[in-house]
Amino acid sequence: MLINNPTTREDIELPLSCLRAPLQPRRKCSIDNAALALGLSTPRQKGALAPEVCLSSPKTRPTQIRLPYLTRTLLALCLFAATASAQTPQDQQPTPAPAPPPQGTVLFNRNQDTEQPQPAAKPAPASQETIKIPDAERNSLTFTAYDLDVHITPASSHLAVHARFTVRNSGSAPLERLALQLSSTLQWENLALTTPTGVQPLKFVQQTINTDADHTGQATEAVVTLPHPLAPGDTLDLSAIYSGPIEFSARRLDVIDAPPSQAAHADWDAITPDTTALRGFGNVLWYPTASAPLFLGDGAKLFQAAGRTKLQQSPATFRLRLTVEYVGDAPKDAFFNGRREPLLPITENPDTPVANAPGIATADFAPQPLGFRIPSLFLTDRTATPAPNNLITTITGNPDAVPAFAAAADTIQPLLADWLGPTPLTSLTILDHEGQPFEDGAFLVTNMQHPNVSTLTLPLVHSLTHAWFHSSHAWLNEGVPQFMSLLWIERTQGRDAALDQLNQQRIPLSLAEPAGSQPATTPPTDAQTSSSTPQPPAPEGQSLIQATDELYYRNKAAAVLWMLRSIVGDEALKHALQLYRRSGPAEQDPHHFQTILEQTSKKDLRWFFDDWVYNDRGLADLSIANVTPRELPAQGNKATSWLIAIEVRNEGEAIADVPVTVRSGDLTTTERVRVPGHSTASTRIVFEGNPDEIVLNDGNIPETTATTHTRKVVTH
Repeated sequence: MLINNPTTREDIELPLSCLRAPLQPRRKCSIDNAALALGLSTPRQKGALAPEVCLSSPKTRPTQIRLPYLTRTLLALCLFAATASAQTPQDQQPTPAPAPPPQGTVLFNRNQDTEQPQPAAKPAPASQETIKIPDAERNSLTFTAYDLDVHITPASSHLAVHARFTVRNSGSAPLERLALQLSSTLQWENLALTTPTGVQPLKFVQQTINTDADHTGQATEAVVTLPHPLAPGDTLDLSAIYSGPIEFSARRLDVIDAPPSQAAHADWDAITPDTTALRGFGNVLWYPTASAPLFLGDGAKLFQAAGRTKLQQSPATFRLRLTVEYVGDAPKDAFFNGRREPLLPITENPDTPVANAPGIATADFAPQPLGFRIPSLFLTDRTATPAPNNLITTITGNPDAVPAFAAAADTIQPLLADWLGPTPLTSLTILDHEGQPFEDGAFLVTNMQHPNVSTLTLPLVHSLTHAWFHSSHAWLNEGVPQFMSLLWIERTQGRDAALDQLNQQRIPLSLAEPAGSQPATTPPTDAQTSSSTPQPPAPEGQSLIQATDELYYRNKAAAVLWMLRSIVGDEALKHALQLYRRSGPAEQDPHHFQTILEQTSKKDLRWFFDDWVYNDRGLADLSIANVTPRELPAQGNKATSWLIAIEVRNEGEAIADVPVTVRSGDLTTTERVRVPGHSTASTRIVFEGNPDEIVLNDGNIPETTATTHTRKVVTH
């Protein structure tokens, strides 16, 4: 086999049998020396980076394959460790004399420019939290780049990673240490600082902290001592090796007495022989993170922290080189952050029966901005199969379920084509997996057992919209699918049902929105001012372009789009959405959607976007302040008509462009009135006939309380 020496970039020849560990061990590959070859700090625990053992079979036919970079690197490290025993740390136990080398010519060339390994330093064993670190210090780190070499052995649920990453001090004080976290089943083994002059090993102590950011309810935290304080705004380039098993765990849910069936339904992240599913921060910490401890019993803080993490690290670049060890059939595909890459299998001997043939499979995900997401990784050993309509691609062992999903997609297609364009940008990939659904863009993980078309359509509208529409801004990327779901309800169940759903989404939003800055009309009493009972903090609110809570980037965003529909009309909004999804890099400008919608509607919308998108003024709070009807003289054969003056008050801060309707039986006349925050505005409506009542807001405008107001018209 030809592989590439990672230090000289020259090809070397190595027997392919050194890739695996199923036969008689011939030469043990010291991972300690592999770590040293990377310039990292401490000896690895035995068995941390698979494969550990280089094997040779005298009957193996020579094979020459050019391996992907990660595989070449792992093999080179294994080979280097086998031939560089002189570089073993002094505190490591001597290894037995090596057996005769494998057959074949094995070369490892180093030139004078090759970086020499650094001396290692042992980390302290992981223990319960002994170093107290303030929450503000833990929350000061923002990750701006990841470059991971990930090695997975499904048969043993094992993960081993060589990570390179960049962190920035986003706090206000210098940091003399870093607190980096992984799942509690993983162990930090080496940490080093990468500088233009070389690699500097870092001293660190491991401790176990309690946090529900991981499914085990705990995290392994490395408290890293820095050679110099990290100033606010400055960055550091770090490298690390860590490893360990990732198995099913619902320990954090067991603590709060969740029923076992519900716990298994929610926490299904694991590496197993059958599946690999890793959802990242908030589920399993399979990559380096940093956060203050978070707990499910502490309100919505865990989910809010996940949202802040997605926003803060959305510009970060992420590269992943993946290697998977397998025996038998090779895994087919890897999905990383919703992106699919085929796994390229390499076997030692094509004549070996498939059931017994070991091998590795690799995939390389090029660097891309992370975007507003939590990093996720899924492996599948099933073939992705496009449906006949090409709207969905399914990965399932239950082919009988596919027709129902395809039929549901066919049913939804006319709505999406009408609003977003004739064809999707990509196919929606659906991975069959038991447990709580998960989605990342046009990648949906859900249970495909026992499907029913009638119950599939509504949830599938949201997911299929991601195949039609994408934005780098969460309020559009998630708000448009939520808006399309409302349109689907309107089309299939009627407008009243859609407005009722919109109102249901408004209720939790009204509790989260700020109450506004209007001063209190009644001063507090002495008892209130002297009370020792602490008052809950007022909600802070979130602008849509900086939203981190799905109440805002889904619920409020859908309400905003619904309001825009009533202001500019269906055709202008449809045209804007279709132009936006094809606008390329220009869509990264947070004002781009406003610009397009103003062009298609020929209206100035700055007043609306300022209050509802770029800032959070809360919700409107409308009321009918005054109604003054005046009868108009009859003209000719026309019936008596009335001029009704209507004054509308807005006690909220957000401006509202609200419909005002005069009604009498089935006769209605509607005008719109724009009411700034903490203001009143009036309109006059001429109504032919005897007016019966005034209706303010038909449910289109989200308010802090009711979304429809009526008042009887009294005529004399």
